[in-house]
Amino acid sequence: MRIERVMEEWHHQKLILPKVGKLWRQQSEYLDQHFKTPNDVSPSSTPCSCLLSELTKHCSDLDTCLLHLRTILIERALSWISRSFHAKASLANLNLNLTLYASSPDGTASQRMQQRILGEELQQLVLQLQRIHSVRQYLETALCLEALVGDLEDAVFCSGNHCTGNMFTKLSTTLTSQDFGQKQERLLRAIKAINDIEEIIVNVEKSQQQWHQLLQSVDHRVDKILSVIRPEALAEHRALLASLGWPPKLLTSKVESGAVAELPNPLVLIHGDEKKSYAQSFQVLCALQQLQTRREVRKITTLDQKEYGIRLWAIDELVSPLAERMEYHFLKWAEQPEFIFALAYRVTRGFMVGVTDILQPLIDAARLLGYSANEAWVSAMVHMLSGFLTENVFPALAERYKEKDMKLEVISLWLHLVDLIVGFDKRMQSLVRSETCLFLPDAQRYDGLSRGISVLKIFCDRPDWLKIWAKMELKDGWKKLKAVLKDAKAWQVDDTHRIDFNVSKACETFLLSSREDHKAPLVAESALKIAQEMIDRSQTLPTVLARVQFVTSTVARFFWHFSNVLLLHCKNAELSAENSDDSASVRACESINAARYVESKLQEWSDDVRFFEMKITEKDSNILEKGKGFDDGCFFVEEIKRLSELETNWLMEIIAFLLRQFENQTWGYNHNEDYIDEDQNMSPNRDSAATELAASNAFIEALHTLRNQLYVLKINLNPKDFLDLWRSVAEGLDHFISGSIFASDAQFSRKQTNQFGTDMRALFLVFQPFCARPEAFFPCIRDILKLLTMSKEGAKQLLVASSSKKSEKRMQFYGSCHLSSDQVNKVLRNMKL
Repeated sequence: MRIERVMEEWHHQKLILPKVGKLWRQQSEYLDQHFKTPNDVSPSSTPCSCLLSELTKHCSDLDTCLLHLRTILIERALSWISRSFHAKASLANLNLNLTLYASSPDGTASQRMQQRILGEELQQLVLQLQRIHSVRQYLETALCLEALVGDLEDAVFCSGNHCTGNMFTKLSTTLTSQDFGQKQERLLRAIKAINDIEEIIVNVEKSQQQWHQLLQSVDHRVDKILSVIRPEALAEHRALLASLGWPPKLLTSKVESGAVAELPNPLVLIHGDEKKSYAQSFQVLCALQQLQTRREVRKITTLDQKEYGIRLWAIDELVSPLAERMEYHFLKWAEQPEFIFALAYRVTRGFMVGVTDILQPLIDAARLLGYSANEAWVSAMVHMLSGFLTENVFPALAERYKEKDMKLEVISLWLHLVDLIVGFDKRMQSLVRSETCLFLPDAQRYDGLSRGISVLKIFCDRPDWLKIWAKMELKDGWKKLKAVLKDAKAWQVDDTHRIDFNVSKACETFLLSSREDHKAPLVAESALKIAQEMIDRSQTLPTVLARVQFVTSTVARFFWHFSNVLLLHCKNAELSAENSDDSASVRACESINAARYVESKLQEWSDDVRFFEMKITEKDSNILEKGKGFDDGCFFVEEIKRLSELETNWLMEIIAFLLRQFENQTWGYNHNEDYIDEDQNMSPNRDSAATELAASNAFIEALHTLRNQLYVLKINLNPKDFLDLWRSVAEGLDHFISGSIFASDAQFSRKQTNQFGTDMRALFLVFQPFCARPEAFFPCIRDILKLLTMSKEGAKQLLVASSSKKSEKRMQFYGSCHLSSDQVNKVLRNMKL
């Protein structure tokens, strides 16, 4: 060696030099750079003179630095000594004062001295003692950390002094190397030393936060050590795997046909010293990863919600070389991606048994709580496939999507690839569930763990791809819905679930659950099915925020388009008083039923814990504008609100249509003109006379039309909305008929009163199939009938009482609760008593 020849030359010149084996590695490299040939050793040579001047200058600099450090040490020592002198002086003064206090005969002076001692001098003494204790504690901690870190640095950076060579020298391909076990032991000792340093740092952070500069200095030095240990430990582990025959060779003939036979696992075949060496290297990586994780958790004061830490460095090193061989086949199957996912799944499943039997005991021996070999293996394989798709597949598809001519083709390929990913994720997650479901503490962690193992993570890392995917899903869903709308059966409802109108005593339920209960058309079920498929494809996205963005961009917008379809279907009905065809109201009922059914399903979905979690994430991330939505606990709040408005508006349209039509058909209906004059020989029994009368012809026609329309609505409208509809119609008719009476100066004779009562009872019979006492929903008409059927004496008394201050109580006494005193007074004055 060149440096040995230099040493021999200098030895002949009788210079005192150390032996080659005692030189540091940095010193050996430095000498090799300056003395390349034996001639450079001559004192007159240029390298020797340059080296002499350089070393002289370097020694001078070191002496200056040493002098500077000595000065700083003296200053720090004097500072500490001065505080000790101050404390000693305080103790002496306190001792003197206590002596004077004990010998003082005067009580007043003694009391003053006591106050000074207890109130001032003792407090100053305590403060000084605390300062001394703090300085002493800081110095002890700093010295302890300096000793530990210094020893660690010497062990790592200066290990070249030992005859065994560098501790990080690459492992030989033969496993009989004697220094391999020593290297692993030194690595473990270095990791244990860093753990001891970490324990001290954690305790200092809890008790002495003001020492942050000391901790930062220690952290910086330890990070520098870890930056050397980790890559070298990984390199040794890779070399060890290569010597063990990892990765195994894939059977090319089987792979080309898309099938994978049982692959031999070299980890199962190793034994003896090989198995022991691999176990040591595996445990070193596990301990190093655990240390790194511990330090990262300590440094990050506020931890966001992260996926469970199921990745292991040692298992990633198994997957990395295996991925290089699999990528060769992946690239050839760019047009047949199903083979890519089949190969990845079969390889993952093929090594599961070996991973469980060999690696899980090593993880348990390393005391890695919460880690599973199967989870880490599946996660690493998923990560490998995600990396391949990110680098080789989706970038090309995203570029082709920008071209108009290629858009349809890219959408088909992209969605097909997503379907393959979703199926692959479910199969990979099933591998983890079958192995670890018994050991998981609760279902919440189980769901989070399964969701974290997903190839769809690539869309979480690339929001631009997530937007492209959402646009494709929305276009595809809208295309499917338009195909459904072209079918003539899209708006049909099963006739078997319709209610017979003539069954008036039937017990009707208003708890609607199925599509048949809502009487919703088939298009509503199709829309929900399309939306459910979009939601299912997004459930394996690892992050909640990505799922929120996807569902908001696809499902929410899809239902916005669907509500427009329902609205257009209603508008095409041409619901007007001139149009007597029932098909218009039927079309409106179809949209209302569809909206009601979809609204109930959206509310049911929002009550699910997954959507509740998405709603919280959406609110925290400020995706929605402030004040948007009326229910913070409902994810589809805007969509439900839009559908609810559609239902309400078109129910009001139908109600207004029925009332307008009734008003038009009863336009010529006038009580005073239609009723015949009173017969003087008429029976005094009004009830018997009323039974002999028939309803007015003009009124009968309007009631007949109203009854038929309510029959059609009851058959075609869902029970809940129909209940609101007929009650609103009854309320409108009550106001219309009573308002017509109050607006006119009609005079009620006995026979006119009987005729009015007959007409109103006919009106009540129209609503008889919907309730037992329909007159209860016509409060104003019912009060008018009570007034018209009162006796002469009662009418006179009520007429007198209506002008008094206590008219309201008097009217309530006679059963008139819904009419004002003026209205009662007008009815009574128009009666022919």
